[in-house]
Amino acid sequence: MTEETTQIVSLNSLRGSRKKAYACLIVISGTAVGQMFRIEEDEMTIGRSHANTVPLLEEGVSRSHCRLINLPGGEVMLEDLNSTNGTYVNSDKISRRLLQDGDKIQVGQTTILKFTYHDKIEEEFQKQMFESALRDGLTKAYNKRYFLERLESEFSYAVRHKFPLTLVIMDLDHFKTFNDTWGHLCGDAVLVELSKRIHRSIRSEDVFARYGGEEFALIARGIAHDNGMILAERMRIAISDYPFPWEDKPLKVTMSLGVSSIPYHNILTTREMIEWADRALYSAKNAGRDQVQTL
Repeated sequence: MTEETTQIVSLNSLRGSRKKAYACLIVISGTAVGQMFRIEEDEMTIGRSHANTVPLLEEGVSRSHCRLINLPGGEVMLEDLNSTNGTYVNSDKISRRLLQDGDKIQVGQTTILKFTYHDKIEEEFQKQMFESALRDGLTKAYNKRYFLERLESEFSYAVRHKFPLTLVIMDLDHFKTFNDTWGHLCGDAVLVELSKRIHRSIRSEDVFARYGGEEFALIARGIAHDNGMILAERMRIAISDYPFPWEDKPLKVTMSLGVSSIPYHNILTTREMIEWADRALYSAKNAGRDQVQTL
């Protein structure tokens, strides 16, 4: 096969893959801008509860707000489910609407979703853009901006529904020593390994983020204070009980953790929740490090 023939075959394959378009929603305003939901099932629900296919934890979104119905021929119908604040398409309040490519769907106060058709190539690009916007480049934990947005939405949900919520702030002990002794590549390797171990210790719905240089945070929805302390201790053990590999030098790494929870603590804002966890963290540092503390 000649080089020209190969190029033609590759181009035709690319064109063929692009024809396999499917309906999807992309968040273009609100929390998690850039996230994409493929519309694959016969029916998909949008609402505040995690039981929905598309969960949106935002003020003004009803528990079951609206639903998408896949119709024969690839068309999609949007139907409002008697939501409190209504469902809007291109600024028009609707009860039912057959969606067109490019339609803007508003649910709640700030969330807008764009209805469109994507192929596999566009999907991969969208995923990469979404991940790069929300993830820390080194550790692949969520970044601080996304963490703060999620904490606001999770806190509002927990307060409104009298649901437990736990925040854990953690900080590596003597992290500067790794950089000063073995170099910054070693420090980076420690942060990457820590992130991998924490991800293996938590649930898929937990939000683990890099909060600062060597400081991380975890939002655990539905976890009451006592279980939050157990979770924090499990993460501490995952770090301190097993050496970190670095070239031929196994490194001893520890971290200190602070925990705050509602309704256990009388906390009224997310700022207070962070402050309580931060103070507990420094209490752990002052008590000798490599431990979990709460106030």
